[in-house]
Amino acid sequence: MSEKFDHIPLSLISPNPHQPRLDFNQEELKELAQSIQENGLIQPIIVRPSDILGYELIAGERRFRAAQMAGLSELPAIVKHYSDQESMQVAIVENLQRSNLNPIEEAKAYQKLIERKQMTHDELAKYMGKSRPYISNMLRLLQLPQPILMAVEQEQISQGHARALLTLKQTEQQLFWLQKIQEESLSVRQVESALKNLKLQQPFKTKKAQTSDADALFLREQEKQLEKYFGYPVKITSNASGKGTIKIAFQSTEDFNNIVHSLK
Repeated sequence: MSEKFDHIPLSLISPNPHQPRLDFNQEELKELAQSIQENGLIQPIIVRPSDILGYELIAGERRFRAAQMAGLSELPAIVKHYSDQESMQVAIVENLQRSNLNPIEEAKAYQKLIERKQMTHDELAKYMGKSRPYISNMLRLLQLPQPILMAVEQEQISQGHARALLTLKQTEQQLFWLQKIQEESLSVRQVESALKNLKLQQPFKTKKAQTSDADALFLREQEKQLEKYFGYPVKITSNASGKGTIKIAFQSTEDFNNIVHSLK
């Protein structure tokens, strides 16, 4: 593959559309920008000729963004002729090797490689230098509901918390425990222990009975949350079809007016 070194104006460089990293720490970018202002950009970025105009960034987006913040007009770059698939592959591999991706970004990057290159988990594991269980466990994270994925991406909970929540089969249960982890600052070990004890308490119950108990636990927690909000006793009932009622008890006209005001 032919390549050459050049200094390219920033205005001719466009971001990589296959960039797996979605979140860039602004404070770290500012620190890097300051370093670039003082010392210049030591390591060149990698680009490829664009089909439209100028060049497309392949690797080095943090350096590219920091250089923009630092006010540089051009960057040292290695120009390579990559295909679309090679461009995506290099961008993903560079980020993974630099450990710049959060767990969800990493899992999504693996999923992209599997879909684009039609790889098995074993093949991807060998390609990335990882174990097959590691790849499979990372990809399993993507089975979690969006609020949990966002919580991991925003570092509100850890990858360990997310793995523990995967042991729960129902989305409602997973979201209930997500809220509990955040409100009570539960450690991964505390969550694993609580979920294990919950299962041990129900060893001989049918699947339907286990689901019923989990739903009841979820409803009781929601009652507590509503009671905190309104300041009055709340009772929630629900049947198997999902229909039910929410009752708020009050003792006076003033209580009634307060509740109505809260609802508005």
